Formats: sequence, structure tokens, C-alpha cells
Amino acid sequence: MPGPQQAPKQIKPQGLADYLEVMSKAVFQSGMSWAVIEAKWDGFRSAFEGFDPSKIARFGPDDVDRLAQDPGIIRNRRKIEATIDNAVEMQALADEHGGDFRKYLRSHRGFEETVADLRRHFRFLGDFGAYYFLYVVGEKVPPHDEWRASRAKT
Repeated sequence: MPGPQQAPKQIKPQGLADYLEVMSKAVFQSGMSWAVIEAKWDGFRSAFEGFDPSKIARFGPDDVDRLAQDPGIIRNRRKIEATIDNAVEMQALADEHGGDFRKYLRSHRGFEETVADLRRHFRFLGDFGAYYFLYVVGEKVPPHDEWRASRAKT
């Protein structure tokens, strides 16, 4: 998360695009400087059509090639492809839950089960990315220090 004392801003998702945007930010932040991602985020919004999953789900190889050349974003082909795959998966899970992705998130028995299922369904989303995603979209997560301590290598 940004800085040791600075939590990311939470949102109230208004639709699937909000969920996909937060997830995509978690994907692209993995292994990168948060400041670099923040500085380029407007470019991401533009390149990924406002994170509209129905548009991104239709992206094909030519779109991947175009995005891989776009200096306004981080040009990691695998993460670009993951964003497209994640859009498809997010739509499918929302459809399975009556068009409500929030219902999918809340269909699990708790935080750990939710994280495990997110990691199964979405590419480039690890423990930290899943925690970040759930926190930012306003889902219940354990306090950050407790969660970090639970993941500490012994």
C-alpha cells in the first residue's frame, strides 16, 4: 500500500467498471513503484476504455499489440492480457450472481475464502493484491498489521 502510514482511498463501486479498475490497479502495481502507477493511471483509464468490462472483454490480439506499444501505460504484455481475461471472468461471475459482482464477493464464508477464490479466478492477483482490492472496494478485511503479521515468514 502507498507509504507505511497511508492507506489507499476506499470507493463505493457504482458498477463493474469500478471493480475492474481497482483490480487492474492491483495487478499493475504488483512489482512496480506505486508512484509510477499513480502517475500513469489516467493513461490506463484511457487505454482500457474506462475499464468497461464489456469493451475490454472484446479486446483481441491487435488490441494487446496496441497497448503493448502505448507509452501512457506500463507495457507489460502479460498484465495487459490478464486485464482482458479478468474482465471476461468478472463479467461471468457477476452474471452467475444475478449481475451483481458484490454478491459474488459476499458469497464466501469469510475473508480468507474470498481471497482464495479471487486468486483462483483472476490472473496476477496474489494475496496482497486481493487484500488491496477488497479494502479499496469497501469489503471487510482484517486490520492491515494483523494481516501482514499473519503472512510473515517464520
